[in-house]
Amino acid sequence: MSALEVGVVGLGYWGPNLLRSLSRVSQLKVRYACDLDDEKRAKLAHSYPQTRFTGNFQELLDDRDLGAVVVASPAPTHADLARRALLANKDVFVEKPLALAASDAEELVELASERDRVLMTGHLLEYHPAVTRLKETIEAGELGEIFYVYTHRLNLGVIRRNENALWSLAPHDLSLITYLLGQEPVEVRAVGHSYLGGEVEDVVFGTLRFADGKLAHLHVSWLDPHKERKITVVGSKKMAVFDDMARDGKLKIYDKGAEAPEYRSYGEYLNLRFGDIVMPYVPNDEPLRLECEHFAECLAERKQPRSDGHSGLRVVRALEALQHSLSAGGQAVSLQSTLLARESGG
Repeated sequence: MSALEVGVVGLGYWGPNLLRSLSRVSQLKVRYACDLDDEKRAKLAHSYPQTRFTGNFQELLDDRDLGAVVVASPAPTHADLARRALLANKDVFVEKPLALAASDAEELVELASERDRVLMTGHLLEYHPAVTRLKETIEAGELGEIFYVYTHRLNLGVIRRNENALWSLAPHDLSLITYLLGQEPVEVRAVGHSYLGGEVEDVVFGTLRFADGKLAHLHVSWLDPHKERKITVVGSKKMAVFDDMARDGKLKIYDKGAEAPEYRSYGEYLNLRFGDIVMPYVPNDEPLRLECEHFAECLAERKQPRSDGHSGLRVVRALEALQHSLSAGGQAVSLQSTLLARESGG
């Protein structure tokens, strides 16, 4: 079978990594690499002699042999470039976030469905082997009923000026939370502050409430003494921690919990359980390679990606609601009413 031809748009921060990984997937041929910046194109062109480097996105759209477009340009351009590619009957991969407005993300999902095109969102951590194992552990019931989850995504830098910590860092954690729990929140709250004199928040704390009573909390910041990339899942039977910064044992399962006595009376206390800590075997596979291989598989087999357009839409909805809460000083924002209004055509 001949290789499927794709084009990469955006050669800034993450685009070169996608270009590298896509070029190593045997089922794919990177036919185009597109960026408006001459220097960025020149810097990479010599490493990919089989790829045409161009500053004209329309070239990709006009090429009937090009089957797919990978959008890794700045976030404000994601929705427009993805829309144009779908209208040109291309399959599309969009780096996170899928869009900056839920209405744009919804349009992309609908357009992909109407045109029978693959639409995939670049939620990289959903392809991390440790996250895959954690998802399997949750679905197998090993942790019991999930009570709540919380995430930390912290560092000292890189400091942004055009987007706040919520939009810059939280998409990773929101994709993880909604993927692991298999649902999107019905209500969110967020508070944050700009401590470095800019107009965007350097630190944000967000809380998400789900219809079944589950809670999630996220803490994102580029002004912190620790570099952390961690999610903790607390269940009725066991607890789990995925620590992406750990050298070994990125996933740990804690046989810890608390159980209420069957018959409660005055003076009775919860029974606390302290058991073993297990580090399941997790393959040392590069998540980006797995993500790109999955995209190629979806193109070839015409199947729905794990992180499809709906996955991207869930994250954008949550981001948008969290931003509304942040702007309103931490007021609760309901997503449930918004979803019901959209479903009823309101």
